[in-house]
Amino acid sequence: MEIRSSRLRGLYAVTPEIPDTPELAARVRDVLAGGACLVQYRSKNPDAALRHRQAAALLRLCRERDVPLIINDDAGLAAELGADGVHVGRDDADLGAARRLLGGARILGASCYNDLDRAIAAVARGANYVAFGAAFPSPTKPGAVRAPLSLYAAARSRLELPIAAIGGITVDNAPQLIAAGVDLLAVISDLFEATDVAARAAAYARLFGDTDAPQRER
Repeated sequence: MEIRSSRLRGLYAVTPEIPDTPELAARVRDVLAGGACLVQYRSKNPDAALRHRQAAALLRLCRERDVPLIINDDAGLAAELGADGVHVGRDDADLGAARRLLGGARILGASCYNDLDRAIAAVARGANYVAFGAAFPSPTKPGAVRAPLSLYAAARSRLELPIAAIGGITVDNAPQLIAAGVDLLAVISDLFEATDVAARAAAYARLFGDTDAPQRER
């Protein structure tokens, strides 16, 4: 799949830990139906075979919707499956090594926490987007450093590539991030724990002007 940076704007759905593959696939199908523009498969499960099965299942779903699938912290798995990219954190694989393994056409994302200099360095090493967070107190990572709104605005003034925000994001506080220049809202809990996952995804999509997103949320 050819990826254009202009496509990287909207809801970035990041999967929670769900060991049951059909359940995980059903929820991802819902976020895709609701209008997610990007999906990240994130799992720290030590079962490599399970991660392979789950990532392959999600890749099929994403292909049906022409939505890129990013693999968290496993450039080897991304390359093996032909996924659309990988996201690298501070303690994960080296960005340069990931870029060499993936080649130049796939997406490389980098966690930059609350550090603009780290983001600038990540861009120099081949990142296609950078992520800052936690934007707000995060139920997934309660001890995470905070990235203030001013950081997103500063990054927007310095960087020309897509900027992602993650951590504690909800439909209610997301507009603050968009106003600060954020392109991608990386959401886990507020999305996947919603009563109607597709409708919650659509609510995020509408924040970016997607007027075709469904209106109803049960």
